Amino acid sequence: MINRVVLIGRLTRDVELRYTQSGVAVGSFTLAVNRNFTNANGDREADFINAVIWRKAAENFANFTGKGALVAVEGRLQTRNYENNAGQRVYVTEVSVDNFSLLESKADSERRRAQNGSGANQDFSGNNQDFGNADPFASANQNNNQQSGNQGGANPFAANNNSEIDISDDDLPF
Repeated sequence: MINRVVLIGRLTRDVELRYTQSGVAVGSFTLAVNRNFTNANGDREADFINAVIWRKAAENFANFTGKGALVAVEGRLQTRNYENNAGQRVYVTEVSVDNFSLLESKADSERRRAQNGSGANQDFSGNNQDFGNADPFASANQNNNQQSGNQGGANPFAANNNSEIDISDDDLPF
C-alpha cells in the first residue's frame, strides 16, 4: 500500500505548538494550497488542508515559520476520530508530516513576519489570492544565472524565454 502526500502551500496561521503529558512536541497547522485552475469567475480557489507534525521537527517548524510562510510538506494522510464534549463523534482527516522544506528566503520570511506583526492582514479565503506568486527558486535561479553568464537575472522558466537552461545533475532533487 502507498500513502504519501506532498504539498506546497502557505500557512494560514502560525503553527500551534503544544506538548503531550509525556513532553512530546506536536504542532498543528493548516496549509492553503492553490488549485491548478480558476473557477467560473476567474478566481483561483485554494484547498485548506490540516496537518500535524511531531517531536523536534514540530519545534523547528514552529520556530522557523509563521503565518503566510511558503512551505513544502511530505507525509501521509491519516484519519482519526474522537468523542467531543457534547457526546458527538468527530472525524478528522489530516496530513501527518514526516519532512518539510522552507521555500522562501530568510529575508522574505522576515519581511512577511514584520508585515504580519504590524497588523497587516492576509486574506486566505481563496478569493483573488494567488498563493503561488512567490518564486521559491528565485535565489537559486539568480545564482545559476550568474554562474552560467546570464547576468540579466531573467527567469529561465518564464513562458516567453526560449533560451537554453543549463542544469547539472547536482541541481536535481532525485
